[in-house]
Amino acid sequence: MTDEIFTTADALEASILPCARVVHSDPNMPATAEQQPLPAAVSKKPVDQKSPAEWAYERLILYIRNFEGQLDTKHEIAMGFAGGDAGVLRIEGLGYFDPDMITFYGRDDDGAKTQLVQHVTQLNVMLRAIPRAEPDTPPRRIGFRLAKDWDEPPAPGRDSAV
Repeated sequence: MTDEIFTTADALEASILPCARVVHSDPNMPATAEQQPLPAAVSKKPVDQKSPAEWAYERLILYIRNFEGQLDTKHEIAMGFAGGDAGVLRIEGLGYFDPDMITFYGRDDDGAKTQLVQHVTQLNVMLRAIPRAEPDTPPRRIGFRLAKDWDEPPAPGRDSAV
C-alpha cells in the first residue's frame, strides 16, 4: 500500500491524459500536435507510469516540433509568459525534473541568459514566432533536437542530451 493520496480529480485527469482533440475554423489548417500519432518511444511507456513532469515534457516537445515545422526560415520559436511582464524567452532548451518540474532555457529580448523553472500544475506556455537573432545563420530548430532520442535507444541513467 502507498501513502500517496489519489483523489477523484487525479483519477479523472489520469483517465483523459492520453486523449487529444482539436477543431479549427479553417479546414485547411496544417495538422496540429494533437492530430499527430505519438512517436513509438513516447507511447512505449504507459502514461500512468510517467511522472507529470515527464508526460508534460513529452507533449511540449510535440507542440514545439509541430510549431517549428510551420515556421519559415526567417523565424525561430520563442515562448511568451502569461500573467506577467517577464517578456519572451527564445527557447534554447527544455528539461524536466521528476516528479513535477519543467525547465525552459534560453535568452530574453536583450540576449540575456534566461531560465524558467515551472511546476507542471502552473504550466502555461505561449509559443511565438519571432525573427531570428542572427539572420545570416540557418534557423535553430530545438523541437527536432529534443525529439531526436525518441528514435534512438535510451541511454542508461538520467538523460542529459539537451
